[in-house]
Amino acid sequence: MGDLAEDLTVGLTRIELERFTAFSKLALDLSPGINVLIGANGTGKTHIMKVCHAACDAYRKGDRFADKLTRVFLPSGRSIGRLVKPHQGSSKAIIRVFRGSFRVYSSFSSQTTFASSVKSTRSRAWIDDPVESVYIPVKEMLSNAPGFRSLYETREIYFEEIYKDILDRAYIPILRGPTDPQRKHILGILQGAIQGKVTVQREEFFLRNKHGNLEFTLLAEGIRKLGLLWLLIQNGSLQNGSLLLWDEPETNLNPRIFGILMQVLLELQRIGVQVVLATHDYVVLKELDLRRTDDDKIAFHSLYRDADTGELACRTTPHYVDIDPNAIADTFDDLYDREIDRTMREPRT
Repeated sequence: MGDLAEDLTVGLTRIELERFTAFSKLALDLSPGINVLIGANGTGKTHIMKVCHAACDAYRKGDRFADKLTRVFLPSGRSIGRLVKPHQGSSKAIIRVFRGSFRVYSSFSSQTTFASSVKSTRSRAWIDDPVESVYIPVKEMLSNAPGFRSLYETREIYFEEIYKDILDRAYIPILRGPTDPQRKHILGILQGAIQGKVTVQREEFFLRNKHGNLEFTLLAEGIRKLGLLWLLIQNGSLQNGSLLLWDEPETNLNPRIFGILMQVLLELQRIGVQVVLATHDYVVLKELDLRRTDDDKIAFHSLYRDADTGELACRTTPHYVDIDPNAIADTFDDLYDREIDRTMREPRT
C-alpha cells in the first residue's frame, strides 16, 4: 500500500469492528477529507468517532489503547468487557483502525474486566508519527472549564475522557511565529461570525471584542462552539495531518450559521485536516453539498438497521444525492408533502 511516508499522509483510512457495542460487524472506509455520519439514534455514529479518537490519542500520549477505550466509553464499573455486543454466552470484540497499511488492533471478551489485561498491537508508525486527534463532544465545555481538569485528575467523577481531552486542546498556547495565509483566512471567517477573538485568563475563557472581555458563561452556546473552533485553529491543534471529530455540530447553533460552519470545515480539509462529523440536520448536509467543489473529498456514510437481519449496516457514497437510506431528507420530504397536502385541502376564502 505504499511506503511509510505515503501511507501516513492520508490519516485514518479504515475502521473494522466486530461484536463491539451495537455492531455485529462493520467495515468503514474513510475519506481523507470530510466524512459525514448520518443515521437514526442508536446506529453507532458516536461510537465510531470515539474509537477513532481512542486509537489516535492513546499512542500520541504513550497510553494503552484498551485503557483509553475504557476512559472514553466509560462502561459501568470501568469493565471493558461491557463494550462487547451482548450475545448468549461469552463473546469477543475485535477492533482494527488503519492508517494505510498500518493498524491498531485490540480484542477482548465479554468476561474481561480490567483493560490492563487486554493485549493490543499497533504498528510502530502510530508512535513515531502520532495523529493529533481533536474530539468535540455535543456538550460545550469551555464555560465549565475552570478547575475541571484538576478535578478530573484527582477525583472519581463520571465524565468520559473526551471532555478533559477537548479542554487540554483548548488550553494549548498559540503557535509561535506568523500565522500562515490559509489558517489566517479561516480564522478571519470565524472572527466575523463571533465578532471577536477568544482569550484565556486563569483557566477562564473570554470573548474579546471592541466592548471588552465577555466571559463564556454569558455567551450563547453556539458562539462558544465557534469560539472553540477558532482556538483550535489558532493554537495549531487543527492543521495539516490532524483529525477533527465533531459530534452534532449543529446542536444549539442557529441555522443561519450552518453555512459558515460548513465553509470552515471545507477550508480545513483543504489544508489537510481530516474531518469526521455526525449530524441529524438537513441544513448541515445541504450546506456542505452546495458549498463543496469538485476537488473536495467528501464521503457520506449512512448507518441503518438491515430490515432482514436487524443488524447495523452502512452504505457510503461521495455524493449527497446518492445517500441511501437518508432518514434526514426523507423526514423533510414528508414534512413538505404534508404541508402541500394541507394547503390543497384548506378552503379558499
